[in-house]
Amino acid sequence: MSRRAFLPRALAAGAGAALVAAGDTARAQPRPSEFVFARLRYASGDWDYNPKVAANVLNSLVEYTNIPVYRDEVVIPADAPDLAAFPFLFMTGHLLVRFSDRERRGLRAFVEQGGLLFSDDCNHDIDGLYARSFEQEMRATFGKAGEMPKIPASHPLYRCFFTFDTPPTTAHELNGWGDDLVHDYLRAVEHDGRLGVLYSNKDYGCEWDYDWKNKRFRREDNTKLAVNIAVYAMTS
Repeated sequence: MSRRAFLPRALAAGAGAALVAAGDTARAQPRPSEFVFARLRYASGDWDYNPKVAANVLNSLVEYTNIPVYRDEVVIPADAPDLAAFPFLFMTGHLLVRFSDRERRGLRAFVEQGGLLFSDDCNHDIDGLYARSFEQEMRATFGKAGEMPKIPASHPLYRCFFTFDTPPTTAHELNGWGDDLVHDYLRAVEHDGRLGVLYSNKDYGCEWDYDWKNKRFRREDNTKLAVNIAVYAMTS
């Protein structure tokens, strides 16, 4: 079942049970047509890093697209029974990533039922703790597909709204750590011909972690790739 067929049905069935908004305050459930910025909560690391990303990305969707959005970030664990009701799941951190067997089953079902997990390594390296442990978890969860090969520059992700020749380079890659380590690729777990896990070592989380009102001071809006990821999650 495609995302288009599955997700409205799942949201209509009631995705509210796992909603954890700021202060655990009860909120109205998202409508089936709304994009929800859901963040993966995991016990082993700093899952709540880059707290302004959600508001900034949601602002960009409102600014550039006609996709309706749910106004609050949703925080949800990998073993939540209604995880698959969300089309998009954001994950970030610097530290260890370790999932239980139940959480692995939840993430596998999320991908198989049409979800897209975007995992962004705040360390922006290829051999740090987050990178090593997340990659191990993907192999444990998805087997061979969890090797996450690089996706080509011709992938529809880079054309589904804005057009990119390669994934945009971040300021952290250019000067944040002083190591000149620039990744000209993203990696992915694919399922049934579409992205189920999108993996970045580029530290987009820190790049997008600013008050959306300050976007007007930037020469180029650096959240445009986030718009593509959201559009891909809602339409592919």
